[in-house]
Amino acid sequence: MARWLHLVLLLSFSTASIHAEDRKSERVYVGTYTGRGSEGIYVAELDNTGKLSTPRLAAKITNPSFLAVHPNRQWLYAVSEVETTDGKKGGGVTAFLIDNSTGILTKINSQVTGGGAPCYLSVDKKGKCVLVANYSGGSVTALPIKDDGSLGEPASFIQHTGKSINKQRQESPHAHSINVSADNRFAFAADLGTDEIRIYQLDADKALLTPCQVVKTPAGGGPRHLSFHPNGHYAYVNNEMTSSVTAYRFDAAQGMLTELGTVSTIPADFKGENSTAEVKVHGKFVYVSNRGHDSIAIFEIKDDGTLTPKGHVSTQGKTPRNFNLIGNYLVAANQDTGNVVVFKIDEKTGSLTPTGSSAKVSMPVCIVHW
Repeated sequence: MARWLHLVLLLSFSTASIHAEDRKSERVYVGTYTGRGSEGIYVAELDNTGKLSTPRLAAKITNPSFLAVHPNRQWLYAVSEVETTDGKKGGGVTAFLIDNSTGILTKINSQVTGGGAPCYLSVDKKGKCVLVANYSGGSVTALPIKDDGSLGEPASFIQHTGKSINKQRQESPHAHSINVSADNRFAFAADLGTDEIRIYQLDADKALLTPCQVVKTPAGGGPRHLSFHPNGHYAYVNNEMTSSVTAYRFDAAQGMLTELGTVSTIPADFKGENSTAEVKVHGKFVYVSNRGHDSIAIFEIKDDGTLTPKGHVSTQGKTPRNFNLIGNYLVAANQDTGNVVVFKIDEKTGSLTPTGSSAKVSMPVCIVHW
């Protein structure tokens, strides 16, 4: 029986690999703010030439500002970035079933996160739980994923405390993201309000978060998102308020981050207002979106994990928020001009070249792919 099961698994993985190689397009989901004509989550296809199809409505939902796809590719999860849900304090998180043929999403169920304005969520590597960062609530939540993809009630809710030096933006905690380490043992919550990365031990099977360590980030920077290097040795955090990105050495055994250095994401001669939104690692390069300069900043990763600036490329729109890396393409969401733009990545230099393909979506905020 064991040998038979092993053969079945090998055949399944081989078939999946063949299908992945033969796939001529990637399905792209766009999360939005539903204030200027958007109705929720939109879906499109990105083909292997970098052309993006016309987006169509996949599901109606209020302010789905961040999305995450389950590892089994059958379910998608979305926050509702609001303060109350069905009369209860806290934003919402919704589970959807993905129609493999059309990409349309069917709601499975929703839960309240317990904290206001959830702005980020992720699924652990085993697909056992959803982790949520509540911005205005300054808290993090973990919810179990049931066998049918539905979400159970929160198993963990942790309220952050503290503040930092900016009296306008850092008067209280503002959790802005939560990510899981490659080995699924730790979760890392960036808190813009306290200038901290709060590290938790994660028991994914029980959706339990246990406070472990706290790492201070550059004062007044406002850490927003975190992205790990594929080699597992480094992590990068964009600081929203100071238009910068900080490199960290990552000790996987201890789940610890050690600061290596911080560099600016905007040109030295830029005089306007700016804030960063997203950070992603692709090969030996790091990309960060600038809102104000309206660009993607490009950095090369040196052998010691620190960053060397390699220039900027316009996102061809205003207020780029999240972007995602899909194969050799970068797809960016420009919130205030309502356009999603595709760029080709040069694997050797890290440079970005517009493919000439873009799509209109009102107030796009988040890009994920399936």
